[in-house]
Order: sequence, then structure tokens, then C-alpha cells
Amino acid sequence: MGIPKSINSLVSIIVIIVMILPEIAAQSISPSDSVAVTDFHRNIWIFNWVGLALVWNSIWRVASGLVLAGSARFHSEAKNSVEIIIKTANDASETIHNTTGALKGMENKLIEANVNVDNSGNLNSTTQKLDDASATIEEQARKNRVLINNGLKVVFVVTIVIISLNLVTVLAMSVSGILRLWRALYLLVVFCWLMTVICWIFFGVYFFLYKFSSDACIAVGNFQQNPYNNSLSSILPCNELLSAKPILSDFSAGIYNLVNQVNANISAMQGTSYSNLAHVCNPFSGPPEFSYQPENCPYNTIRIGDIPKVLKPLTCSNANEGNCGNVYSISSNEYLRVEAYTSSIQNLLNLYPSMEDLLECQLVKDAFSQVLIKHCNPLNKFSKMVWAGMVFLSVIMVLLVLLWIIKAHHEQHNLLWDGSVEPHFGAQNSLELGSAKEINITTTH
Repeated sequence: MGIPKSINSLVSIIVIIVMILPEIAAQSISPSDSVAVTDFHRNIWIFNWVGLALVWNSIWRVASGLVLAGSARFHSEAKNSVEIIIKTANDASETIHNTTGALKGMENKLIEANVNVDNSGNLNSTTQKLDDASATIEEQARKNRVLINNGLKVVFVVTIVIISLNLVTVLAMSVSGILRLWRALYLLVVFCWLMTVICWIFFGVYFFLYKFSSDACIAVGNFQQNPYNNSLSSILPCNELLSAKPILSDFSAGIYNLVNQVNANISAMQGTSYSNLAHVCNPFSGPPEFSYQPENCPYNTIRIGDIPKVLKPLTCSNANEGNCGNVYSISSNEYLRVEAYTSSIQNLLNLYPSMEDLLECQLVKDAFSQVLIKHCNPLNKFSKMVWAGMVFLSVIMVLLVLLWIIKAHHEQHNLLWDGSVEPHFGAQNSLELGSAKEINITTTH
């Protein structure tokens, strides 16, 4: 919202002409016309104040544009940053919810397969705690999003209203001063003082937002370097989450050993008539890391979830009675148990990357990385732009109000001075006229 150079040049020329015009006029008028010169100097003040008003309007538009543009960009950057954080919280909640769903599904399938689930009470308690944690995170994220977005919106809207009211008030005050509407001018001066106070208050608001965003970005940077010991540790318990990682490691080791045992049995079966049986993909590397890397599985292996498809041809409803011809036949009940185990394990494996990211605070790291790279510098820049613009506008308002008060005082003083000297000039002119008549009479005689 900058002002074109041609307009600024024109304003400067007008101001210069207005300023030097009284001097040119004073030199061109004869001393005998001193009263006219005085009136001329007095009236030419109007043009001086018009020039000042034009200059102020140019400065005001630039300063107002600075505040409005900075406020709009700050609002946008802050809103985007909040959305990233809220999305991270929702992703964490969804991961927890999906995990509890998989655990509940495992228990239900095992029960359907007539398998006695050991420690089912502990499993139910764990899933309930996880569900409660998921619901709490989701609810807090929703409340915080509404609260923060409403706060940002209020600050942005009020900023626009303040700038608009300031513009209207100052223009009205300038018009009232030029037209010498003193009562209206005084009322507008009082209102301008009020608007100036509000501008200073909002300078404080944006300065606080500037300092808060700067400190928050520093804290985010420290978190990226050490997520387990920083100023955000009290609200982001990554240490506590990390302490739960051994549970995930035990799960990984258990799946690794189970798959190796299954593959050993398949290798034994391949020595017989079942040579076409495929091995099961082990999604974890060997000890001690047990890293999850399903992408490294050979192309001729199958997933754990596909084991029931391989066992389906070996299923025999009378396997327990020995009526099946295959040596490695399994009963229908055993097949159902295997299906329940393998499908539940596969569901948990599908969630494993998300659970690992959650326990290692990787979700938070990724979110903070986006804020740090994309939004921190703009937040600092635009909040600083707004509070600096507010200071500039407040100073302009103070100077403008003082100038109009001086102008009004000067005009009223001139009116009083005019009323006291005009009779004096009239009496002096009468005396001079009487002396002239006496001279004429004496000369005639």
C-alpha cells in the first residue's frame, strides 16, 4: 500500500509553495498596506494547514498500510502454525485410537476362536486408559483451536476497526479545523486522545505477541536439538513416552522369534510334498535393534496376515480324528486360532510405524520442524512490523492533536486581538481626519 513517487513529489511541491508563499507576499506588498498584510498572513495559515494535512495523509496511508498488511500476514502465519500443531495432536489421538481398536479386535477374535486370553483384565484396563488419553487429546485440541483462532480473529478485526476509526476521526478533525468548527474540533480532539490510548494498548498487545512468538520459536529450536530435556518438557512429556518404548521392543522381538519359528516349520515341510510353501516375511531385523523394515522382505515371501491363505488347503474338519490324509493337516479350530492371531498381529504391524513415531515424539518433531522452517521468521517479521507501525501511528496522532490544539488556540487569540485593536484604529483614524480638517480651515483663512 505504498504511495507512488509522483504523488509524494506533488505533495512536497505543494508544501514548499505553501510555506514560502507568505514571505513572497510580504515582500510584494507596500508598508502602507500593513493591515492587509496582517490579514493576509493570518489567512494564509489555512493553506499551511492544508499542506500539513496532505503530508499527514500520505504518511498515514503508508503507516496504516504497514499495520494492516502486517496484521493480516501475522494472523495468517499464526493460524497456519496453530493448524499444524492441532493436526499433530489429532494424529496422535488417531494413532492411539487405532491401536486400542486393534487390541480390542485381537481380544474379540481370540474369544471367537475359543482361545482363553490371559490377563484379559489388564488388556481391557490398558485399552481403556489409551481410549481416555485419545479422547482427552482430541478434546483439548478442539478447545485450543477454537480459543486461539477466536483470539487471533478478535485482535485482527479490532486492529482494522481501530485503523478505520482513526482515519475517519483524523480526516474529520482536519476538516473541522480548516472550517474553524471549534466545538466539533474539541470533541474530535478528545476522541483522538482516546484512539491514541487504544493504539498504544494494541502496540503492547502486538509487542507481547512478537516476544511470545520469538520465545516460542527459540523453544521449538531447542526442542529439535534435544526433545527430552528442554523448556517444553513440562508440556510435551517425550521422556515419559520414550520410557514406554521397551514394550514396543518386546513386541518386535516376539514377532521376530515367532516368524523365525514358523519359517523353520515351513522349511521342514518343504522337504516333503509341500515344496511350494512360501516363507513368511520377517518384518524386523535381528537383535538387538529389532528395527521394523518390511520393505526389505524378499519378493517370494508372504506377510504374516497372509498365513491363513497358505494354511487353508491344509485345514481338515476331522483332523483331530485322524481321518485326513495329509500329515500336516490342521483342524478347523486350530485354523481359526491361527487366523485370529495372524490377522491381529498384522493389524498391529500396520500401526507399528505410527506407534513408533508417537513414542519417539517424531510427530511433534515433524510438526515443530514445519513451524520452525516455514513460519517462525514470518511470525517475528510481521508482528514486529505491526507493533512498529502502531508506535508510528500513535506518535503521529499525538503530534497531530497537539498541532490542532495550537492552531485552535492561535485562531481564538487572533479573534480576541482583532476585537481589541479595531476601535483603536478607528479612533486614530478619526483624530488624523480631524487634524486634517483643522489644517484645511487654517489654510483657507
